[in-house]
Amino acid sequence: MDKLVIEGGLPLHGDVRIAGSKNATLPLMAAAVIAPGQTVIQNVPRLVDIHTLGKVIAHLGVTVEHDDDKVVMDATATPSDTAPYDLVRKMRASFYMLGALLARLGHAKVSMPGGCAWGPRPVDIHLKGLKALGASVELEGGYVLADSRQMNGGRFVLDFPSVGATVNLLLAVSTLEKETILENVAREPEITNLIRMLNRMGARIEGANTSQLVILGSRDLKPLSFAVIPDRIEAGTYMAAVGRCGGDVMLRGADPEHLTMVLAKAAEAGIKFTVTTEGIRIQRENDLRSVDVETAVYPGFPTDMQAQWIALMTAAAGVSLVTDTIYTDRFTHVAELMRLGAEIKMKGHTAKVYGPTQLTGAPVMSTDLRASASLVIAALAAKGRTDILRVYHLDRGYERLEDKFERIGARIRREQE
Repeated sequence: MDKLVIEGGLPLHGDVRIAGSKNATLPLMAAAVIAPGQTVIQNVPRLVDIHTLGKVIAHLGVTVEHDDDKVVMDATATPSDTAPYDLVRKMRASFYMLGALLARLGHAKVSMPGGCAWGPRPVDIHLKGLKALGASVELEGGYVLADSRQMNGGRFVLDFPSVGATVNLLLAVSTLEKETILENVAREPEITNLIRMLNRMGARIEGANTSQLVILGSRDLKPLSFAVIPDRIEAGTYMAAVGRCGGDVMLRGADPEHLTMVLAKAAEAGIKFTVTTEGIRIQRENDLRSVDVETAVYPGFPTDMQAQWIALMTAAAGVSLVTDTIYTDRFTHVAELMRLGAEIKMKGHTAKVYGPTQLTGAPVMSTDLRASASLVIAALAAKGRTDILRVYHLDRGYERLEDKFERIGARIRREQE
C-alpha cells in the first residue's frame, strides 16, 4: 500500500494540465455498450475507476482496450445481461450497466452496488423511474432483475436531481422510440456530455443544461468517436491548493463555465483568476478572507469540493461556515485536518473553520477520494513533513497527482507504507 510524503510550506508556480473527467467518462463507457460496433472515447483520465468499470464491461462480452488517454470499446457481439456482485460492488458507477443493458437487450440482471465510506446512497430513484416508465423491476438475492420490453415512455419526476438516476434513466430510454419526459433531472456538465454523445449516436434529447429532458430514442444507435470534458473537480482542487499555499498556476484545459460557483467563492475569498483561451490562471498573493459555502446540486457549490474548501479556509482570516446539504456525514477529513493543527468545530452537517492557522506536518489517514485531496492541500501548506496513508483513494479520481504537484514546485513523493 502506498503513501504520500509531503514537505510543505512552498508556494506553487507553473502549469497543470487538467485531465478528462472521471465522472463524465464512466457514463460514456456505459453508453458505448448500447451501440453495436466500435466506439472510441478520447481524453480519458488514467484512473483506477476507469479500469474497474472496463473490467465490468469486459465481463459482459464487450472488448475494452485502454490506449494512453483513449478507451476503445467494441460492442459488436451481443453482451451478457448479467453484471455480478463481485464486480459491481467495487464501484457504484457499475450500476450504470442497468440502463445500458436495458437499452441494448431489453432485460438485465445487475447487482445492487456497493457503497462509499460515507453515507447511504440508495438507488431507489433509479428503480422508481424505470417502473414509472413501464419497465418491470424486481429485487432478488441482492440483484435487480429488470425488463424494459414493455416500457412505454411517459413522464417521470425525480424526487431529487440525482446524477446516477439521471444517467441510468437516460441510458435506459435511449433506444425507446416513444417520447419520454424526465423532470427535476441533474444538470451537471457530466450529464450534458452524455446527452451530446447520445444525440450524436442517433437519439433525440432536448433540454440539456435544464431540469427537464425530452427524449426520443432510436433502436439504431451508432458507435462513434467522442471526447470527455475536463475534470472540474480536479481543476477546483488545484485552485484550492494554490489558494492555500500561494503562487501562480495555469490550469490548462479547465472550463470556467463548469466552475462558476467555485470561482465566484474563490474570488470572494481573495483568490485571483483569469480566464484565457488556454484555461484558467489562478493567483494568490494576499491574505485570504473567510467565505461561507453551502453545497447544493449543480450549478450550486459542489459537494465534491467541500473538503478542499475546508482545507483552504484554514488560511482565511475569520470564521468560515462550510455546510454540506448533499451528503450530511461527509466530514471524515475534519479529524485528520485537526491532526495537522486546523481549528474546526462540527455542529450537525456544518464545519466551523477558524483561521488563519499555521498547520504542522503529521501522519494522517485518507478516508475517501475528496477527503484525501483536502489532506494533500493542507499538507502542502503545513510546516514540516506529512505522511498521508491509504492514498489508493486518490488514485480513483486524480491522474498522476504527485507528478503534477511536483512540476509546480511541491515537495511530494510516493512511497510504500
